[in-house]
Amino acid sequence: MTKKIYVTRHGQTEFNKLGIVQGSGVDSDLNDMGRAQADAFYQAYKDHPFQKLYVTELKRTHQSMDGFIKAGLQHEIVGDLNEISWGIREGIPVDEEGNAYYQSILDRWNQGETNIAIEGGESPDEVALRTRRGMEYIVSQPEEHVLVCMHGRAMRIMLAEILNYPLSEMDKFGHENLCLYELEYTGSMFKVVRFCDTAHLTHLNA
Repeated sequence: MTKKIYVTRHGQTEFNKLGIVQGSGVDSDLNDMGRAQADAFYQAYKDHPFQKLYVTELKRTHQSMDGFIKAGLQHEIVGDLNEISWGIREGIPVDEEGNAYYQSILDRWNQGETNIAIEGGESPDEVALRTRRGMEYIVSQPEEHVLVCMHGRAMRIMLAEILNYPLSEMDKFGHENLCLYELEYTGSMFKVVRFCDTAHLTHLNA
């Protein structure tokens, strides 16, 4: 039985707007643009036959899916899909030294050192294990059409992991706020049907 999994990222927060790292330890709210993105996503997909919604433990995913939740779509929290922990960089305004450290870690990930983490945080290898576990749980459930709302870095890692890309290539997977990936799961493998679709948000960027 083929399952359809629709994966989106939460809407914009002030941390996103200001370029401040959030991570799993910062439970921020959507800002005005994020709420507009959430409404645009709901209006575009409210009639889609989703049978269940999965969100993370962080409220920005719940707020992004508020329209579906209020409309009565069954939903469940899957903590394994939480954002990566950025450790000591979480919630800290970017300064030159901090940005250089953050960028050095990203560069090392791109070079294949995905076992390292920012001090106090998680490595991509660790996030890959738990996000795979989260997706395996989701596809083990009986619903055939499900919606998942999660986070940018965790989404990139999860997509690379389940599509069998090296984690060093995770940045190939774009992750705009409220973008949509449509995946098919055949019972043994995942494939991408739609890649980072933002057509439903075009009017917000005019």
